[in-house]
Amino acid sequence: MVKKWYGETFKLGVLGGGQLGRMLIQSAMNYDVHVYVMDLSITAPCGKLAHEFTEGDIQSYDDVIAFGKDKDVITVEIEHVNVDALEELEKQGVKVFPQPKILRLIQDKGLQKNFYKENNIPTAPFYLINNQSDINKYKNELPFVQKLRKGGYDGKGVLTLKSVEEFENAFDAPSLIEKRINFKKELSVLVARNEHGEVKSFPVVECEFSEKLNLVEFLFSPADISTQIEKDATNLAKQVINKLGLVGLLAVELFLTQEDELLVNEVAPRTHNSGHHTMECNFTSQFEQHLRSILGLPLGNTGVKRPGVMINLLGEEGHEGPAKYEGIEKAMKMNEVYVHLYGKQNTKPNRKMGHVTITNSDIENAKIEARKVQKLLKVIS
Repeated sequence: MVKKWYGETFKLGVLGGGQLGRMLIQSAMNYDVHVYVMDLSITAPCGKLAHEFTEGDIQSYDDVIAFGKDKDVITVEIEHVNVDALEELEKQGVKVFPQPKILRLIQDKGLQKNFYKENNIPTAPFYLINNQSDINKYKNELPFVQKLRKGGYDGKGVLTLKSVEEFENAFDAPSLIEKRINFKKELSVLVARNEHGEVKSFPVVECEFSEKLNLVEFLFSPADISTQIEKDATNLAKQVINKLGLVGLLAVELFLTQEDELLVNEVAPRTHNSGHHTMECNFTSQFEQHLRSILGLPLGNTGVKRPGVMINLLGEEGHEGPAKYEGIEKAMKMNEVYVHLYGKQNTKPNRKMGHVTITNSDIENAKIEARKVQKLLKVIS
């Protein structure tokens, strides 16, 4: 008899207790799926929502083994986890999605880029280097972007180098250097695949980044692109997830060049910041879709219910300590404004504290309202 995927007897384990896990739990509750979480501290965003919370280190082999051995399915809300432990749990019969071998590949941006090259997936030209001194070999390629092969996220571990004089600030660690692309848009496609090989993608979204922070400042759904580019981007995302054979949700970040060529920048094997709008804008949220895919359930309808804009709520510069939300009640009085707070007790500059989705029948009107909300709502201490 196949074990039920809901109720007390079924245990879904999540490694990582941040906001992505918190929103996954919110979706899981609708299906009576009991979610068990491990992270360093119960003060993490998942702490109050998890069916059971374990304090432990997701990068520790022993902690991951101890946490995972009695779970039916394990997933991650951040890819920086102990893959050796996940491979051992998989051998013991625990289902791990995304699969450990895929996590190992995606953890290393060098392996990830080689995967694209080997599978004829378009990506920016790149070189792999071992240390800071290796960069001098590529001074004729300036300007370029240096990315640490391991450990980077949310703009950390990424540097733009424009001149030889800036080489002294470069990372002295295994990295890749990537030709800086003169793109006109940054796009993202979320695509999901279940164990049965069913694949569904969400409509393409457009991301507007803060150059200072290298974080998404605005996300627009739908993207302002042609029907052909929408089709090509969707097909490219499906190509990537099928080549990987990944079970779960995959965020595929793309550059759209001045010549309308699509290049894969990088991917994330989990729910993603570029999919938060789906909670209000789409028939199925990214969190429910990830849940459906890892539990072997039919994938949901990804169609757009309502155009929208998502903005991240970041801790204000000069503020560190217990979080206070300035302007939140004024924002809530506005029509079609949906505030999501992540339950983080303390703020610090540029920390992700929540997000807001603004919907409207006209995407241009949603953009106008979103810029009002951004000026109004501040996270201070």
